[in-house]
Amino acid sequence: MIQPRRASIRRTTGETDVYLSIDLDGTGVSKIGTGVPFLDHMLNLFSKHSRIDLEVAAKGDIEVDYHHTVEDTGIVLGQAIREALGEKRGIVRYGFCLLPMDETLARVALDFSGRAFLDYRAPSGVDSIGGNFAFTLVEEFMRAFAFNALINLHIEILHGRDGHHMAEAMFKGLARSVDTAIRIDPRIAGDVPSTKQVL
Repeated sequence: MIQPRRASIRRTTGETDVYLSIDLDGTGVSKIGTGVPFLDHMLNLFSKHSRIDLEVAAKGDIEVDYHHTVEDTGIVLGQAIREALGEKRGIVRYGFCLLPMDETLARVALDFSGRAFLDYRAPSGVDSIGGNFAFTLVEEFMRAFAFNALINLHIEILHGRDGHHMAEAMFKGLARSVDTAIRIDPRIAGDVPSTKQVL
């Protein structure tokens, strides 16, 4: 009998207050409100394509800029997934996705190894999305997520021009890769998928 894989975390700093709740074995239902419309859009599609039920309520110093809210939301999402997975018994562990989005092609690969690493390769000098969401914030989110989920995460834009399409392809690719990696593999029979017996 697999225990419910859920977690709720609140992170409060002088810059942000982020509450996040997840159910890894959900249906992709989301309720998102961060004050950053494009981030809300990315988190909604992350939930939909990973099948993770996700609730996020964040308040941040968005009158300064979006950086703290985006980064801290990535931190809390990573922490929540790590907590919900527990010892990671029975999971597939690895996930990979080649994700097309119109002219964009993104490659995402990850390992729930317990070791944090990010290799991120995307074009520089990309215009802000919608005029106010800096494209560089995607990398900040991915770094915060990877280092708090304790995963090895590789993301690369193989082709792309439009900032919105590239960001969306990366978030969808992340969602699909996470979905694959956290699935329970019945062949493993509750074992930890590592010769070290710990992840």
